[in-house]
Amino acid sequence: MSTQKPLASSIDYSSVLAAAVHDMKNSLFMLIQSIDTLSDELQPNNNSATAQLASVHYEASRLNTNLVQILSLYRAELNSFPITVDECFVTDLLDDVVGSNERYIAQRGISVTLNAEPDLNWYFDRDLIYLLINDVLVNALRYGKNTIAISGVVEDDYLVLRIEDDGEGYPESMLERSHEELNDFQLSQGRTGLGLFFARLIASAHSQSDRKGEISLSNGGTLGGSVFEVKIP
Repeated sequence: MSTQKPLASSIDYSSVLAAAVHDMKNSLFMLIQSIDTLSDELQPNNNSATAQLASVHYEASRLNTNLVQILSLYRAELNSFPITVDECFVTDLLDDVVGSNERYIAQRGISVTLNAEPDLNWYFDRDLIYLLINDVLVNALRYGKNTIAISGVVEDDYLVLRIEDDGEGYPESMLERSHEELNDFQLSQGRTGLGLFFARLIASAHSQSDRKGEISLSNGGTLGGSVFEVKIP
């Protein structure tokens, strides 16, 4: 009597998951483009439909970010975390992040201010830093009340990108977890754990000599709410 080898033993499920995530990410990107097209075709006075589309766009973009994070973490596990460092203008990056969320910003009625010298440039992976800043901005849009301030400055030979809001601030549990080392990080806390881990992973992937990028979370700042900083050497 012949025996069959279990199918599970011959399948690399991590690779299957990575392929599925990649496919879902592409489908979500097409969905987001369709939402943008539909939004442009709506009558300006159709406030209810505009608000609903803005909410759908927000949720689809948030899910797309999650999928990108999962795919990047899989690649990091393979020791092939993708990073391509090049010269970038900070104002262009911040403008693009805000522009991609303009519908949700308008729907929430929040004022977003940008503060960075027009000629400020730095060397970093633009796509990864874009994802990081976008995720933080989306979080600030969700919990902020009226105002969000985004800035880029050079301090102690680090590029410091800072996002502040006028919300209630980060809970103490998030402030504590933001100081954990990558090796000590636990991802069991859902999206919050994944987002923090991904942000720290991106920051630390940017290094120069013995210096590495880092993130920090605090409360207060100029607006009295949450303050997120990423420092890139």
